[in-house]
Amino acid sequence: MTDISILIIGAILGGLVQGISGSNFGMTATAVWAWFLAPQLTAVLALCGALTGQVQAAFTLQRQWHWRRFLPFLAGGLLGIPLGVLLLPRLDVGLFKTALGGLLVVACPALLLAPQLPRIHHGGRFADGLSGLGGGILGGLGGYTGVLPTLWGTLRGWPKDELRALVQNFNLGIQLVTLIAYLTRGLITRATLPSLALLIPVVLLSSWLGTRLYLGLSEARFRQIVLLLLTISGAALLVSGLTQLLAR
Repeated sequence: MTDISILIIGAILGGLVQGISGSNFGMTATAVWAWFLAPQLTAVLALCGALTGQVQAAFTLQRQWHWRRFLPFLAGGLLGIPLGVLLLPRLDVGLFKTALGGLLVVACPALLLAPQLPRIHHGGRFADGLSGLGGGILGGLGGYTGVLPTLWGTLRGWPKDELRALVQNFNLGIQLVTLIAYLTRGLITRATLPSLALLIPVVLLSSWLGTRLYLGLSEARFRQIVLLLLTISGAALLVSGLTQLLAR
């Protein structure tokens, strides 16, 4: 398969997942791209693809959300972005994929298979801010901003529309700031522009289709699909990471 085919397949899958869940473009697309594309190109594509889907969702899918709940996530995320961007050139890609993929493979099925999802009522805004901090760091590493806030909101038991609205707006804000950081550090170059020109229209279409599917989901089905998608993405990242580590 050519790099163009790989890019399109990852963009379609990532866009569909983001349209359904409001997040997780980077996780899904990277599970495809990481096998064939260079790590820094993958990070740029994941960030720009995720941001494209979030901008589209902001105009096509409006949901009520709470500023007071959102602010700790945003504050933590803004602190995490420079850490992630700083780590990106120094990142051990194989180890990172293995660690993140392993976390998702263990945590998501445990939540998915539980008869009733556990609810966490402690930690308050400080814990929300830590979740946002982790999202900011992962966002700086390649557009994975929504992974930890999505898991945290699921454990909190927040309603479907409220969780999606929070993650959607968190992703949009953090990814915009991350894009500026990437541009400032020269991570987005002229060589990446043809790939971005192909990526954006594919993401716009697939994300729109995913959003149509989301509108027909119940609360329980939404949580099941989000956790299942995270599990699949985590498994692909884990396999990719272990393959790289064992090849050394």
